[in-house]
Amino acid sequence: MGIEIRGRALAAAVVLLAGQAAAGEIHVMISGAFSEAYKALVPAYERHAGDRILSAYGPSMGETWEALPNRLMRGEPADVVILARTALDGLVKQGKVAPGTEVDLARSRIAVAVKAGAKIPDISSVESFKRALLEARSIAYSDSASGVYISKEMFRRLGIEAEVAPKSKMIPATPVGLIVARGDAEIGFQQLSELLPVAGIQVVGPIPDEVQKITVFSAGITMAATAPAAARRLIEYLRSEKAWPTIRRTGLEAGAGARSEAAAGGNR
Repeated sequence: MGIEIRGRALAAAVVLLAGQAAAGEIHVMISGAFSEAYKALVPAYERHAGDRILSAYGPSMGETWEALPNRLMRGEPADVVILARTALDGLVKQGKVAPGTEVDLARSRIAVAVKAGAKIPDISSVESFKRALLEARSIAYSDSASGVYISKEMFRRLGIEAEVAPKSKMIPATPVGLIVARGDAEIGFQQLSELLPVAGIQVVGPIPDEVQKITVFSAGITMAATAPAAARRLIEYLRSEKAWPTIRRTGLEAGAGARSEAAAGGNR
């Protein structure tokens, strides 16, 4: 009887060890706009797949230490990167991400936020939006995809670059919503999905369509990936229809046509 029990215990141990060996450890680098959806989706994925996910966060671009391209250049471990498609394409060209592994996950819009309790500016039309920016005492935007567009293109397209540049500031690494919540900027711009979770602010809404910039956030597998099979499983889950409701709840647009409007530059 004792031998039979020991045999069963040994068989159970073998099965357990086999399950552990099959599980993967996936290193993910991810930028801000997709982060809230990712954080909500990962626990269920880990329970279902048995993979352990280790995450590092930072902007899609910029000069800060945390910026994902800079992390990769330093040789930090990553199997999967999730960031703005333009930045991902750059990493493919630099030989950091494997060509053909790129998958678009969601589209993101730029939005406006003010401090909670502050007067809500009218951004319902291009003219009222422009007037709100001219009247604002201070403006903040990120050092990632949305901020680069705002500082390099949007102000110029609105014809107010000279007027707003002196009172505008690019915020490196720190969420713009926190700057607005502290009262350090009257108006803040960032991806809608990055503003929604921040306490102490009021999200006014997306900027007008005529000057909107839709950014596609995408995933890819790095050339240095040590768990490419597990990385592919995770990406397939994040792009699946099961993930769409969660992605949409965080302020992003998900679906099979995620890149359709952004492929030619992203402006609407």
